[in-house]
Amino acid sequence: MKVIKKSEQVQNIIKKLKQQKKSIGFVPTMGALHQGHISLIRRARKENDIVAVSIFVNPAQFGPNEDLKKYPRPFEKDVGICKSEGVDVIFAPSPKEMYPENYLTYITVEKLSDIMCGKFRHGHFRGVATIVAKLFNIVQPDRAYFGLKDFQQSVIVKKMVTDLNFPVKIISSPIVREKDGLALSSRNVYLSFTERKNALSLSRSLQTAKNLIKYKNIKSAEKIISEMRKIISPKVDKIDYIDIHDAETLEEIKYIKKKVVIAVAVIVGKTRLIDNIIVKR
Repeated sequence: MKVIKKSEQVQNIIKKLKQQKKSIGFVPTMGALHQGHISLIRRARKENDIVAVSIFVNPAQFGPNEDLKKYPRPFEKDVGICKSEGVDVIFAPSPKEMYPENYLTYITVEKLSDIMCGKFRHGHFRGVATIVAKLFNIVQPDRAYFGLKDFQQSVIVKKMVTDLNFPVKIISSPIVREKDGLALSSRNVYLSFTERKNALSLSRSLQTAKNLIKYKNIKSAEKIISEMRKIISPKVDKIDYIDIHDAETLEEIKYIKKKVVIAVAVIVGKTRLIDNIIVKR
Protein backbone atom coordinates (compact mmCIF):
# COMPACT_ATOMS: atom_id res chain seq x y z
CA MET A 1 0.00 0.00 0.00
CA LYS A 2 1.28 3.46 -0.91
CA VAL A 3 0.54 6.60 1.11
CA ILE A 4 0.93 9.63 -1.15
CA LYS A 5 0.65 13.33 -0.38
CA LYS A 6 1.23 14.90 -3.80
CA SER A 7 -1.38 15.08 -6.56
CA GLU A 8 1.11 14.63 -9.38
CA GLN A 9 2.44 11.41 -7.88
CA VAL A 10 -1.05 9.94 -7.66
CA GLN A 11 -1.79 10.96 -11.25
CA ASN A 12 1.41 9.27 -12.46
CA ILE A 13 0.57 6.04 -10.62
CA ILE A 14 -3.02 6.03 -11.90
CA LYS A 15 -1.83 6.69 -15.45
CA LYS A 16 0.34 3.56 -15.37
CA LEU A 17 -2.48 1.49 -13.86
CA LYS A 18 -4.88 2.70 -16.56
CA GLN A 19 -2.34 1.68 -19.23
CA GLN A 20 -2.47 -1.80 -17.70
CA LYS A 21 -6.30 -1.74 -18.07
CA LYS A 22 -6.80 -1.77 -14.30
CA SER A 23 -10.15 -0.54 -12.95
CA ILE A 24 -10.01 2.03 -10.14
CA GLY A 25 -12.45 2.13 -7.24
CA PHE A 26 -12.28 5.28 -5.10
CA VAL A 27 -13.55 6.03 -1.60
CA PRO A 28 -13.22 9.73 -0.69
CA THR A 29 -13.14 10.31 3.09
CA MET A 30 -12.23 12.88 5.72
CA GLY A 31 -10.60 10.16 7.80
CA ALA A 32 -11.71 9.03 11.27
CA LEU A 33 -12.72 5.84 9.51
CA HIS A 34 -15.51 3.66 10.92
CA GLN A 35 -17.51 0.64 9.80
CA GLY A 36 -19.47 2.80 7.34
CA HIS A 37 -16.26 3.72 5.51
CA ILE A 38 -15.04 0.13 5.76
CA SER A 39 -18.22 -1.11 4.07
CA LEU A 40 -17.49 1.24 1.15
CA ILE A 41 -13.87 0.09 0.94
CA ARG A 42 -14.92 -3.56 0.95
CA ARG A 43 -17.42 -3.01 -1.83
CA ALA A 44 -14.78 -1.14 -3.85
CA ARG A 45 -12.36 -4.02 -3.24
CA LYS A 46 -14.88 -6.53 -4.64
CA GLU A 47 -15.72 -4.49 -7.73
CA ASN A 48 -12.33 -3.11 -8.86
CA ASP A 49 -8.73 -4.10 -9.53
CA ILE A 50 -7.34 -1.15 -7.56
CA VAL A 51 -8.78 0.62 -4.51
CA ALA A 52 -7.82 4.19 -3.69
CA VAL A 53 -8.89 6.06 -0.55
CA SER A 54 -8.45 9.76 0.08
CA ILE A 55 -8.04 11.11 3.61
CA PHE A 56 -8.51 14.86 3.62
CA VAL A 57 -10.34 17.10 6.08
CA ASN A 58 -11.62 19.62 3.57
CA PRO A 59 -11.57 23.17 5.00
CA ALA A 60 -13.79 24.47 2.17
CA GLN A 61 -16.82 22.58 3.48
CA PHE A 62 -16.61 23.91 7.04
CA GLY A 63 -18.28 27.16 8.07
CA PRO A 64 -16.56 29.77 10.31
CA ASN A 65 -18.20 28.45 13.49
CA GLU A 66 -17.95 24.75 12.69
CA ASP A 67 -15.61 22.06 13.99
CA LEU A 68 -12.71 22.14 11.49
CA LYS A 69 -9.99 22.48 14.15
CA LYS A 70 -11.31 19.74 16.42
CA TYR A 71 -12.47 17.35 13.70
CA PRO A 72 -10.92 13.94 14.57
CA ARG A 73 -7.74 13.09 12.66
CA PRO A 74 -6.50 9.63 13.79
CA PHE A 75 -4.31 9.30 10.72
CA GLU A 76 -2.14 6.34 11.76
CA LYS A 77 -5.22 4.37 12.81
CA ASP A 78 -6.88 5.17 9.46
CA VAL A 79 -3.79 3.98 7.59
CA GLY A 80 -3.87 0.73 9.55
CA ILE A 81 -7.53 0.17 8.70
CA CYS A 82 -6.87 0.80 5.00
CA LYS A 83 -3.92 -1.59 5.02
CA SER A 84 -5.96 -4.34 6.69
CA GLU A 85 -8.74 -3.86 4.12
CA GLY A 86 -6.44 -4.23 1.14
CA VAL A 87 -6.38 -0.61 -0.03
CA ASP A 88 -3.73 -0.02 -2.70
CA VAL A 89 -3.32 3.76 -2.57
CA ILE A 90 -4.04 6.36 0.11
CA PHE A 91 -4.05 9.95 -1.08
CA ALA A 92 -3.54 12.20 1.96
CA PRO A 93 -2.82 15.73 0.71
CA SER A 94 -2.27 18.85 2.78
CA PRO A 95 -4.69 21.79 2.52
CA LYS A 96 -1.99 23.70 0.61
CA GLU A 97 -1.73 20.86 -1.90
CA MET A 98 -5.45 21.05 -2.65
CA TYR A 99 -5.90 24.81 -2.25
CA PRO A 100 -2.63 26.49 -3.19
CA GLU A 101 -2.11 30.22 -2.81
CA ASN A 102 -4.46 32.32 -4.97
CA TYR A 103 -6.87 29.42 -5.45
CA LEU A 104 -10.06 30.83 -7.03
CA THR A 105 -12.07 28.04 -8.65
CA TYR A 106 -15.17 26.51 -7.01
CA ILE A 107 -18.11 24.42 -8.19
CA THR A 108 -21.71 25.02 -7.16
CA VAL A 109 -24.58 22.66 -7.92
CA GLU A 110 -27.42 25.16 -7.85
CA LYS A 111 -30.80 24.61 -6.15
CA LEU A 112 -29.80 21.23 -4.69
CA SER A 113 -27.18 22.95 -2.52
CA ASP A 114 -29.60 25.48 -1.02
CA ILE A 115 -32.04 23.12 0.70
CA MET A 116 -31.86 20.77 3.70
CA CYS A 117 -28.33 21.03 5.15
CA GLY A 118 -27.52 23.77 2.64
CA LYS A 119 -29.91 26.14 4.44
CA PHE A 120 -27.89 25.82 7.63
CA ARG A 121 -24.36 25.26 6.32
CA HIS A 122 -23.86 28.04 3.79
CA GLY A 123 -21.15 27.17 1.27
CA HIS A 124 -20.84 23.61 2.56
CA PHE A 125 -21.86 21.89 -0.66
CA ARG A 126 -19.78 24.27 -2.76
CA GLY A 127 -16.83 22.95 -0.76
CA VAL A 128 -17.98 19.35 -1.19
CA ALA A 129 -18.54 19.63 -4.96
CA THR A 130 -15.21 21.38 -5.46
CA ILE A 131 -13.12 18.86 -3.55
CA VAL A 132 -14.88 15.85 -5.05
CA ALA A 133 -14.31 17.24 -8.55
CA LYS A 134 -10.63 17.83 -7.78
CA LEU A 135 -10.25 14.33 -6.34
CA PHE A 136 -11.93 12.79 -9.39
CA ASN A 137 -9.51 14.64 -11.66
CA ILE A 138 -6.55 13.43 -9.61
CA VAL A 139 -7.57 9.81 -8.98
CA GLN A 140 -9.49 9.26 -12.25
CA PRO A 141 -11.69 6.50 -10.79
CA ASP A 142 -14.00 4.24 -12.75
CA ARG A 143 -16.28 3.97 -9.71
CA ALA A 144 -16.61 6.16 -6.63
CA TYR A 145 -18.35 5.08 -3.43
CA PHE A 146 -20.46 7.23 -1.11
CA GLY A 147 -22.55 6.39 1.94
CA LEU A 148 -26.22 7.32 1.97
CA LYS A 149 -26.09 8.86 5.44
CA ASP A 150 -25.09 12.02 3.57
CA PHE A 151 -28.02 11.57 1.20
CA GLN A 152 -28.08 15.15 -0.08
CA GLN A 153 -24.36 14.98 -0.77
CA SER A 154 -24.84 11.81 -2.80
CA VAL A 155 -27.53 13.43 -4.96
CA ILE A 156 -25.40 16.55 -5.47
CA VAL A 157 -22.33 14.53 -6.48
CA LYS A 158 -24.38 12.49 -8.96
CA LYS A 159 -25.79 15.68 -10.48
CA MET A 160 -22.34 17.26 -10.75
CA VAL A 161 -20.97 14.13 -12.43
CA THR A 162 -23.83 14.13 -14.95
CA ASP A 163 -23.70 17.86 -15.68
CA LEU A 164 -19.90 18.04 -16.03
CA ASN A 165 -19.51 14.72 -17.91
CA PHE A 166 -17.18 13.03 -15.45
CA PRO A 167 -16.45 9.47 -16.66
CA VAL A 168 -17.11 7.92 -13.24
CA LYS A 169 -19.95 5.80 -11.92
CA ILE A 170 -21.26 6.93 -8.52
CA ILE A 171 -22.22 4.03 -6.26
CA SER A 172 -24.26 4.73 -3.13
CA SER A 173 -24.28 2.32 -0.20
CA PRO A 174 -26.79 2.00 2.66
CA ILE A 175 -26.31 3.64 6.05
CA VAL A 176 -24.37 1.51 8.53
CA ARG A 177 -25.79 1.63 12.05
CA GLU A 178 -24.88 0.54 15.54
CA LYS A 179 -26.99 -2.31 16.96
CA ASP A 180 -29.20 0.25 18.74
CA GLY A 181 -29.88 2.12 15.49
CA LEU A 182 -27.49 5.08 15.76
CA ALA A 183 -26.11 5.96 12.33
CA LEU A 184 -22.32 5.71 12.28
CA SER A 185 -20.57 9.07 12.04
CA SER A 186 -17.07 10.34 12.73
CA ARG A 187 -18.70 13.00 14.91
CA ASN A 188 -20.25 10.42 17.26
CA VAL A 189 -17.03 10.53 19.29
CA TYR A 190 -18.07 14.00 20.49
CA LEU A 191 -21.19 12.66 22.22
CA SER A 192 -21.37 12.07 25.95
CA PHE A 193 -23.15 8.94 27.25
CA THR A 194 -26.40 10.87 27.75
CA GLU A 195 -26.12 12.71 24.42
CA ARG A 196 -25.57 9.45 22.59
CA LYS A 197 -28.66 7.99 24.23
CA ASN A 198 -30.67 11.07 23.22
CA ALA A 199 -29.34 10.81 19.66
CA LEU A 200 -31.24 7.53 19.26
CA SER A 201 -34.39 9.64 18.91
CA LEU A 202 -33.36 10.29 15.30
CA SER A 203 -33.47 6.67 14.16
CA ARG A 204 -36.58 6.02 16.27
CA SER A 205 -38.40 8.94 14.65
CA LEU A 206 -37.40 7.79 11.16
CA GLN A 207 -38.64 4.27 11.82
CA THR A 208 -41.90 5.72 13.15
CA ALA A 209 -42.27 7.76 9.96
CA LYS A 210 -41.71 4.68 7.82
CA ASN A 211 -44.35 2.75 9.77
CA LEU A 212 -46.86 5.60 9.43
CA ILE A 213 -46.42 5.61 5.66
CA LYS A 214 -46.26 1.88 4.98
CA TYR A 215 -48.63 0.45 7.56
CA LYS A 216 -51.01 3.27 8.47
CA ASN A 217 -51.18 4.72 4.95
CA ILE A 218 -50.55 8.28 6.11
CA LYS A 219 -49.62 10.44 3.12
CA SER A 220 -49.43 13.90 4.65
CA ALA A 221 -45.83 15.05 5.08
CA GLU A 222 -46.98 17.60 7.63
CA LYS A 223 -48.57 14.90 9.80
CA ILE A 224 -45.52 12.65 9.61
CA ILE A 225 -43.13 15.49 10.45
CA SER A 226 -45.32 16.46 13.41
CA GLU A 227 -45.12 12.93 14.82
CA MET A 228 -41.34 12.83 14.32
CA ARG A 229 -40.94 16.18 16.05
CA LYS A 230 -42.72 14.80 19.14
CA ILE A 231 -40.08 12.09 19.41
CA ILE A 232 -37.01 14.21 18.64
CA SER A 233 -37.75 17.56 20.25
CA PRO A 234 -37.47 16.53 23.93
CA LYS A 235 -34.13 14.80 23.31
CA VAL A 236 -32.08 17.35 21.36
CA ASP A 237 -30.91 20.91 21.84
CA LYS A 238 -32.00 22.12 18.41
CA ILE A 239 -33.74 20.79 15.32
CA ASP A 240 -32.34 22.25 12.12
CA TYR A 241 -34.88 20.47 9.97
CA ILE A 242 -37.15 17.49 9.51
CA ASP A 243 -37.85 17.26 5.77
CA ILE A 244 -39.47 14.90 3.31
CA HIS A 245 -38.20 15.05 -0.28
CA ASP A 246 -38.46 13.15 -3.52
CA ALA A 247 -35.62 10.62 -3.35
CA GLU A 248 -34.48 11.32 -6.92
CA THR A 249 -34.87 15.08 -7.36
CA LEU A 250 -34.91 16.33 -3.72
CA GLU A 251 -38.10 18.23 -4.50
CA GLU A 252 -39.97 18.87 -1.25
CA ILE A 253 -43.03 16.64 -0.89
CA LYS A 254 -46.37 17.52 0.69
CA TYR A 255 -48.19 14.27 -0.07
CA ILE A 256 -46.31 11.01 -0.34
CA LYS A 257 -47.03 9.11 -3.55
CA LYS A 258 -43.66 7.60 -4.48
CA LYS A 259 -40.16 6.95 -3.13
CA VAL A 260 -39.11 9.64 -0.66
CA VAL A 261 -36.19 10.41 1.61
CA ILE A 262 -37.08 11.52 5.12
CA ALA A 263 -34.14 13.46 6.53
CA VAL A 264 -33.33 15.07 9.85
CA ALA A 265 -30.56 17.31 11.14
CA VAL A 266 -30.23 18.22 14.81
CA ILE A 267 -27.83 19.56 17.39
CA VAL A 268 -27.20 17.27 20.37
CA GLY A 269 -25.05 19.07 22.93
CA LYS A 270 -22.57 20.77 20.61
CA THR A 271 -22.65 18.08 17.93
CA ARG A 272 -24.57 18.29 14.68
CA LEU A 273 -26.00 14.95 13.57
CA ILE A 274 -27.85 13.94 10.43
CA ASP A 275 -29.82 10.84 9.56
CA ASN A 276 -32.35 9.71 6.98
CA ILE A 277 -34.45 6.85 5.72
CA ILE A 278 -35.68 6.01 2.22
CA VAL A 279 -39.30 4.90 2.04
CA LYS A 280 -41.09 3.43 -0.96
CA ARG A 281 -44.89 3.47 -1.01
